[in-house]
Amino acid sequence: MNLSERDKQHIWHPFTQHQLAPNNIPIVRGRGAILFDEHGKEYIDAVSSWWTNIFGHANPEIADAIKKQVDILEHVIFAGFTHQPAIELAENLLSILPKNQAKIFFSDNGSTSVEVAIKMTMQFWYNQNKHKKTFIAFKNAYHGDTFGAMSVGARGVFNSAFEPFALDVAFVDVPTNENFEKVIADFKQIIQTKDVAGFIFEPLLLGSGGMLLYDSKHLNSLIEIAKSEQIICIADEVLTGFGRTGKIFATDYLHHKPDIFCLSKGITGGFLPLGITTCTQTIFDAFLSEDKLKTFFHGHSYTANPLACAAANASFKLLISSQEKIQELVDWQQEFYLHLQKNKKIENVRQLGTIVAFDVKTDKTSSYFNSIRDFLYDNFIQRGVILRPLGNTVYVMPPYIISKEELQQIYVVIDEMLDLL
Repeated sequence: MNLSERDKQHIWHPFTQHQLAPNNIPIVRGRGAILFDEHGKEYIDAVSSWWTNIFGHANPEIADAIKKQVDILEHVIFAGFTHQPAIELAENLLSILPKNQAKIFFSDNGSTSVEVAIKMTMQFWYNQNKHKKTFIAFKNAYHGDTFGAMSVGARGVFNSAFEPFALDVAFVDVPTNENFEKVIADFKQIIQTKDVAGFIFEPLLLGSGGMLLYDSKHLNSLIEIAKSEQIICIADEVLTGFGRTGKIFATDYLHHKPDIFCLSKGITGGFLPLGITTCTQTIFDAFLSEDKLKTFFHGHSYTANPLACAAANASFKLLISSQEKIQELVDWQQEFYLHLQKNKKIENVRQLGTIVAFDVKTDKTSSYFNSIRDFLYDNFIQRGVILRPLGNTVYVMPPYIISKEELQQIYVVIDEMLDLL
C-alpha cells in the first residue's frame, strides 16, 4: 500500500471534503522553494506551505539551530520555569516591534495567538470591574478556528454550526476610498451603542478573505478613533508579519500603533508551530495584583517550546540579514503585477510587498466556493506548481529565497492557465 492509500485510510485533513477529494500528494522531502513527492516529481511551493515557509524548506541555518537545541533541552514546563531560547526570542521580537510593546506571551499557533489576545483584552477590562464584551472586526476577516478567533472572523459557511456560541462582535466593511465615510460613521455608532472592548484587524491585507487590500491611512484613522475611546487595538499579523508586506510588520506602515500583536506562521521559518501575543506594559499591569483571581489563566503544554524558540531565533537572524533579498522579491513581483494588468481574463490585480493576487473573471461572483477553483488548482498541480486559489482569487506568495528562474516558472504556468480559459 503506497503513502496516498495509507493516508486515505487513516487521516482526516483540514478544509477537506473527503467525499469529493482526490488522493493527497505524499511529499517526501523539500529543498529551498521545491517539494518532492514519492515519485520524484518536483513542485514549486508558490504559497510557502500555507504562508509559513519564508526561508525555504530544510533551510540549513534553522535546521542546525534545532539540531543543536535538541541535545541541550527539548522541552520544559513554562509555568515557574524559563529558558534561554525563549528569553532570547522575546528580546529579539521586542527589538523589531513598536516601542509600545513590552511583554511576550507564548502559545502554539496563529489561532491561539488571537485567542490569547481576545482573552487578554476581555480580562483587562474585567480586572478593572469594567465588563466590556463587544469586539469590532472587519467583514471578510479571518483570524483562526478556535472559538474566540472564529467569532471575530467573517460569519458564514465555515462557522455557521457554531454561530450561536460566538462572542459579541460588530462588523464593519473593509474601508475603501468610496465607503470610508460610512465605515467611520458605522465604527463610531458601534462605539456609542455598545461597550466595546477591542478592535481587531488584519493590517492592510485580509488573507483568507480573498487577499483583500486596504489603505494604511484608513486603518490609521480607525485606530486613532479607537484609541481616543480607550478601545484596545489588536493587530493580527499572523500572515503579514516578518517581511511579507515589504516591511517587517504591516503595522510599520502605520502612524498609530496597536496595543496587542498576534504573530505566528513565518516566525519559525515554517519549521515548527509557535504562536506569540505581545502587549503593552499597561495591559500587563492590569493583571498584577495580590489577588490571584486577576491572574491570566491561560497556557499550553508546549508553551515556549525550546525547539520552536530556537528555530524562531534562527529565522529572526535570517530575517534581519535578508532585507535586500526580500526587496528583490518585491521588485520581481512588481514586474509580474504590471504584466498581469494587461490580461483581459482577470481583474482586480493587486500587490503588497512579496504578494501578488488577482481575480479570474467568471460568470459567477467572486467567492471561496467559485467552481473555477478546482480547475485552476488541479492544473497548477499537474504543471508542478503549488498554487491554492481562494475560489477565483489566485495569489503568489513564495518563500523569500526563491530563485528568479523558479519564480519565472510560476509566472509561465499562470500565463498558460489563463490562456486556457
